[in-house]
Amino acid sequence: MEETKPLILITNDDGIFAKGLKELVRAVKDLGEIVVVAPDKAQSGKGHSVTLDMPLWYRPSKIDEEIRAFKCSGTPADCIKIALFKVLDRTPDLILSGINHGSNSSINILYSGTMGAAMEGALHHIPSIGFSLLNFAPDSDFTTAGKYAKEITQKVLAMDKTFQKSICLNVNIPYNDPENIKGIKICRQSAGEWKEFFDERYHPSNRRPYYWLTGDYYNYEPQEEDTDEWALKNGYVSVQPVTCDCTDYKMMNELKL
Repeated sequence: MEETKPLILITNDDGIFAKGLKELVRAVKDLGEIVVVAPDKAQSGKGHSVTLDMPLWYRPSKIDEEIRAFKCSGTPADCIKIALFKVLDRTPDLILSGINHGSNSSINILYSGTMGAAMEGALHHIPSIGFSLLNFAPDSDFTTAGKYAKEITQKVLAMDKTFQKSICLNVNIPYNDPENIKGIKICRQSAGEWKEFFDERYHPSNRRPYYWLTGDYYNYEPQEEDTDEWALKNGYVSVQPVTCDCTDYKMMNELKL
């Protein structure tokens, strides 16, 4: 591997052949040496889960003639672990995850395999960014998302190396033409909740019930202009700084036992 170029590790949760991953590779391939380690199949909703009940494998895969790529049997977080400890011969300068098909704003970050991979990178003190496009279609147009992914990646690579180590960003991009996006907005996570229910259906052969989880998202802060949901609704790319520290410091100060 070339030591002179930044080493950028790329993964996702939609699977190695997803259009969003290919577009992310295309967008940033001139910014450094790219290595892809991504799931062999879709792993959406896996969060930060890791595989403990079966062995993992990884194999070479071809997504671009100029890019080293590997498919892995595990989750997005597994892909980061196996890349760091088995695939790469040096620590990457940056980890990118995405571009996800669908939003990972607000409470979705807790379920997101895209951000699970980014946060796994952060645990190893490697600057990490998760990118998501607000469109679930497999053939979404990623032109705008790629533009902003490259711009934000360039800015992070140009930052002071000491500060870089603490960076973990959750980036969500509206599904708009470039001229309809107002810019980039640094945001906090919006308070919201999924009101969920199970769609009950019956198997045609034995009439046994089975269930599909579904639901609707409710934003509890629709007017708060410092939130990611407000930014996205109003035409901005939202950038939420993320930490792996789950401590509620306000509660620490108030809790009396």
